[in-house]
Amino acid sequence: MSLVTVITGASGGIGEELAYCAAKAGRKIVLVARYADKMKAVAAKIVALGATEPEIVALDLGDPKCGEELASALKQKNLKVFELINNAGYGLAGPVEKLDAADQIGIVDLNIRALTDLTRRFLSEIIEGNGGAIGGVMNVASTAAFQPGPNMAVYYASKAYVLSFSEAIWYELRGRARVTCLCPGPVPTGFSDRANRGRSLRLMKLSMTSADFVASRGWERFQRGQRVVVPGVLNEISSMFAPLMPKPLLLWLASRLSR
Repeated sequence: MSLVTVITGASGGIGEELAYCAAKAGRKIVLVARYADKMKAVAAKIVALGATEPEIVALDLGDPKCGEELASALKQKNLKVFELINNAGYGLAGPVEKLDAADQIGIVDLNIRALTDLTRRFLSEIIEGNGGAIGGVMNVASTAAFQPGPNMAVYYASKAYVLSFSEAIWYELRGRARVTCLCPGPVPTGFSDRANRGRSLRLMKLSMTSADFVASRGWERFQRGQRVVVPGVLNEISSMFAPLMPKPLLLWLASRLSR
């Protein structure tokens, strides 16, 4: 049975860059996302690096059956999860009352339900590890996790869940598995187009970091078992001070930035 690093949302952006990090580290990789053609392009680049060709599993992770389907696909390929990177997620900008209800529930399904399901489903395999090597879970949240976000309320709340959940299981699993919550700030990926229908968020202009920087920093700290990783100095500062600000001021500022 082969040990693998499973990466969701691996067809582009941070997920794609994390796949390159894992490949350079010699991991056998499973890419999981909706679009098989995009993942095939990522796999081809990984092979060009001289790494083992990744397995590809095309799934809609927003579907409640995705966890069962992924587990079945891995079992059929005789693969055991050593590391799980829950990167898939999306957000939408706009007031709760005006955004489509199904789209907002979809954020909860993908950002929260799927992440929780996959983590719990593969946890026993991850804890088993590989002899002296300790397995791990990386959950990708956001600097949005540190504050409420008017005009992106469901997205911010979903990432607060990811951070809280990750820190809790980091404590529960200490010494048995590595758990890291990666909290990037704005990154120039397809996320912003989906979130705001192609319009530029003001937040994007303040503390932008590249996907490869976020991934390399996150992967490095994940291997060390660091609990929370916030790439970028400005993002680190904002995540530290946001919880200390007067809540009315914080809400006003978050609303202005995401409008």
